Amino acid sequence: MNATHEIGLTSGTVCNIIRDACITDIRAFKPGNVSAASPGHGMQADDFITSASAMAREIAAPVPDVGERILRAVEATRTVVPVNTNLGIILLCAPLAHAAAARMAERCLRVRLRAVLIGLDVYDAELAYRAIRLAAPGGLGRSDRHDIAHSPSVALREAMHEASGRDRIAYQYVSDFEDIFETALPALRESEARWGSRDWAAVYVYLIMLAGFVDSLIVRKHGMDVAADVSRQAADLKLLLGRADDPARELPALEAFDRQLKAKSINPGTTADLTVATLVAMDLEDSLEKLSPASRAGPRQRMSS
Repeated sequence: MNATHEIGLTSGTVCNIIRDACITDIRAFKPGNVSAASPGHGMQADDFITSASAMAREIAAPVPDVGERILRAVEATRTVVPVNTNLGIILLCAPLAHAAAARMAERCLRVRLRAVLIGLDVYDAELAYRAIRLAAPGGLGRSDRHDIAHSPSVALREAMHEASGRDRIAYQYVSDFEDIFETALPALRESEARWGSRDWAAVYVYLIMLAGFVDSLIVRKHGMDVAADVSRQAADLKLLLGRADDPARELPALEAFDRQLKAKSINPGTTADLTVATLVAMDLEDSLEKLSPASRAGPRQRMSS
């Protein structure tokens, strides 16, 4: 590709990719999390489907700031559902959407994303803090530095760095989405090619992530010991599913784990958010690769370095 040609995805393409990923997430049977086959935690699949459409339109809108994408998406969600269905998804997908929509010569999504993350500023943090307060996620707690209850004094990436040791979503902001691009995305591609099913590939990625990293939401609500035990059980299921020629045959084991977790009100919500972001990253990455140098996109996005 001639490096002088800048490309970027349209807001409509980004919107469709994010909405479709959220729908796949609801179809996929992820133990402990809400799915079409298994409601839980006071929420139904329809809550997530309704909020997905509202959120995707706003997070993909051609705006100049990642923080604005975050705030607009949370506000849109609040107009259609009374509960927090997607804050983690929004925090992960906003910089991905911004990176994919920006007019740049670079095609590699992760390189684009790194530029976006480095360019985050205090204004992005201010809008993101407002969004988090509006979403009111459970078990958030307080922090001695850069607490979301107060106005931020640092750029969003620096604020995320403060939380990165205790929150896996914050960690993505300071690692250029390491878990997604280095662990989850290769597994998603391989398992989808193997089974011919995006839904089952999403389940497998969910188990890989849950086995590999204690879920931040579980830690906040139930403690590290419970989170570590959930990860150990997920590791067993990951091996079981990974050996399966037909993953549907392992559904009874997944259902048993799902019942166990929901009986104790344990929701691996952070892991589910990372799974959605992985689906989004794959489709954004593939869509960028398909663009020709002459492809057109929406208005130029603000990019800092």
